Order: sequence, then C-alpha cells, then structure tokens
Amino acid sequence: MAMIGLFGVLIAFIFFLVFQCFFVCKKSHNVALLENWPFLGMLPGILFNLPRIFYWLSEVHEANDMTFAFKGPWFSGTDMLFTVDPRNINHMLSSNFPNYPKGPEFKKIFEILGDGIVAADMELWEDLRKSGHALFHHQNFLKLTVSSTTSKLKNDLVPLLDQAAEENIVIDLQDVFQRFMFDTASILMTGYDQMSLSIEMPEVEFSEAADFAEEALFYRHLKPVILWRLQNLISVGEEDENCFGVFQQYVCKDHINKKKRREEWREKRANYQRRRDTSSSALTWFFWLLSNHPQVMTKIRQEINTKFDPTDLDKLVYLHAALSESMRLYPPIPFNHKSPSKSEVLPSGHKVEAESKIVICIYALGRMRSVWVEDASEFKPEIWISENGGLKHEPSSKFLVFNAGPRTCLGKHIALLQMKMVAVEIIQNYDFMVVEGQKIKPFPSVLLRIKHGLKVTVSKNI
Repeated sequence: MAMIGLFGVLIAFIFFLVFQCFFVCKKSHNVALLENWPFLGMLPGILFNLPRIFYWLSEVHEANDMTFAFKGPWFSGTDMLFTVDPRNINHMLSSNFPNYPKGPEFKKIFEILGDGIVAADMELWEDLRKSGHALFHHQNFLKLTVSSTTSKLKNDLVPLLDQAAEENIVIDLQDVFQRFMFDTASILMTGYDQMSLSIEMPEVEFSEAADFAEEALFYRHLKPVILWRLQNLISVGEEDENCFGVFQQYVCKDHINKKKRREEWREKRANYQRRRDTSSSALTWFFWLLSNHPQVMTKIRQEINTKFDPTDLDKLVYLHAALSESMRLYPPIPFNHKSPSKSEVLPSGHKVEAESKIVICIYALGRMRSVWVEDASEFKPEIWISENGGLKHEPSSKFLVFNAGPRTCLGKHIALLQMKMVAVEIIQNYDFMVVEGQKIKPFPSVLLRIKHGLKVTVSKNI
C-alpha cells in the first residue's frame, strides 16, 4: 500500500508538470509540438494533441521528412522512432524482415491476444501462417464466406434498413457494421451465429468491452509498463478488468469442437476480433466519405447498374478504387509496431537499437504528399484508376492497409469480397443522410473508429 501511495504522489507530480506544459502550449498556440521537456520528454506534445492525435502525427511526419524520434519521460521506456518513409517500411517488413519481429514489447502490450498469429514470432508464427493460409485459401471456406454474408444481408441487414427507412429511425451505421461483421466472423470461426444484428438490436456486452479494450491498448503504447500494469492490477481507468475480462472470456470461449487442433483454435481466436473490427471500420468510413461525396456514390451506382455480376465483383473497378481510397485515408488499423532484433541503420539514415520501439503510423502514411499526391488529404478514387481504365497497383510499402512482406494479411481477398458484397447491396437499394451536429473524427484506439458512432437516417433508393 505504501508503494501504491508513493506511486500516486509521483503521478500527481507528473500531472502537475503536464498541466504546466499545457499552459505554455496554449499560450503559444503550438499544436504541432515536438519540444523535448525536462523529465517529461515529448509526452506533453502528444497529450496536448490527443483529441486529434492521428491528424497531428500526420503533420509532424510531414514536417520532419517522414521520420522522427520521440523521446518519452525519463526512465519510462517509452522512447520510439516514428516513420512513414516507404524505404524504411519496405526494409523492415520485406527486405530485412527477419530482423524485425513483433518483439517482446508488442507481446506484452497485446497480451490479451494470447499466442495468435497477430502477436506470434518465429517458429510459432510460421506454423500459424501455414495453417491460416490453408484455411483462408480453402474453397469451402470461401463458399462459406459468401453464403454466410449473403444470408446475413438478406435475413438481417436488409430487414433492419427497410424498417429504419419505413419508420424514419436514426441508426448508428458503425454499430450496424460492427454487429454484421461480428456475426459473420463468428459463423466463419466458430460455426455459431451470435445474432447480434437484428431488428431488436440486442445489447452486445462483448462489443462494448472490445471497444474499451482497444482504446486501452492504444494508451499502453504511451505509458510506462509499470503504470499500466499497476492500473491493471487495481482495475482503474482504461485498464478496467471487467471490460478486459469480458473480452477475454468471449474470445477464449470454446464454441469449437475440442477434438480440433489447438493450433487451429489459437489462429481462429487471434483473427476473431481483428476480422470483425477492421472490416466494420473500413465500411463505416467508406459510407461517411460517400455521404460527403455524392458524385462518387453516383459513379459507383452507375457502375453497379451496368457491370454488376454477383459471381465476379472484380469487374466493379470504381467500387474497388473507392474502397481503396477510403482505406488510404482511414486505415482500419492506424499504426504498426516493430522492434529490431539487432541494431542497424535504416535506409533513411536513422540508427535503431536492438529491441527499440518503431511505430509506423499507417494513417499518416496515407496522407503524405511526398508519397501520394499534393492534395493527399482529399478523397479521390480516380488516383487508383490507370490510363486504360483498370486498377492501378500501389506497392504495399506505400499502401500498408493489408500489411506487407511475409506478414501480408491472409484474409485480404475475403475481406474485400465481403465489403464489396455489403457495399453493393446497400448502394443499390438505399441512401443515407448523416445526422447533423456529430463530431466525426477518429479517436485514440488501436482500431480506427468514430468515438460516438455514425448516426444516419435511411431512405429507399427507388
């Protein structure tokens, strides 16, 4: 207890210093702060800009030639190198991949994921990768994806949207997509439909706990390990054990026949949450962007009306381009975390020490003018269309939404297929109007979501 009391005094002192720094920041109106303060390092700059953290990181990367060293509070172990330089990305994720595992720090932060492929390294990762590859490329798994998605659309999503249109009900589109993906992921990974998406919209305890856990995991990157460990121990703040407990209890729940291989279950458990939230995040931002760019919606609708073939969604080139453009600006997973096994110098000239932390801000990468176009923050699906009218390929070191190198997302094709199926069904039959007065912006989390959802009204497209 005495130790906890002493720690409380230290935290109070730190907050006092942070308050002083905030006062100076506000007085100087410096919002792109990278000043290295005594004891606190550069932490005040991040805390001051926390409500707009991803926008701020984009500004800082742009101002610092795409790579900068972040100095955390003294002795906190939170020093990091931030980079969005495609040369560094290609080096770490592809050409020198063996030297850049997830590392012990990542495993510590994401301990809730257990031994799944997201956090695994070396031999375990290779084994899980092989089993995952066999699963995601199995013809029966692809058929199950199509059938379960089609069924969920017909039996649950369409009736819900029809009712919302008929009764002029305001719905949270982000919540709808989360429930849709949660149910379909559950069917694919466990064979069990959670039925969270229905006209009744039942309370989903797991979903709320997962959202809370994702926010907590973000803050673990900025806090000293001893601080978030202590918070977890006494269950305060973002480390509330009730939310983590519900999340862990569900992903570990044994819906799967115990006779199946344990390694297969670990892989499925690891993909369970990631699959649900990445696709729902992508669809939420996609439809929000369409609501602000009706000309894009019109072009997609025209393409669907002239080229739609349920057996060949790849013909919808402009739809694919619009989805890619949406994920460039609003990547479902906004950053990647690497740790070198051995010290070396990156292609940008920055030296990295063994087991140091390197953060790739995927959100900032998609907005770099030197990487993309001068108006990189604008939504322009046309940048993905080649001169001959086909899709333009971009290297994964530039478009990192599905990762790169040996860790490229195994479910990329299935995720795109599912998102296209949902998008086609909705765009063909419905229009959305975003409710005015909402603050639509990403908030600090390991998955890019809108803090209070996306409230919309629905009308039938006749």
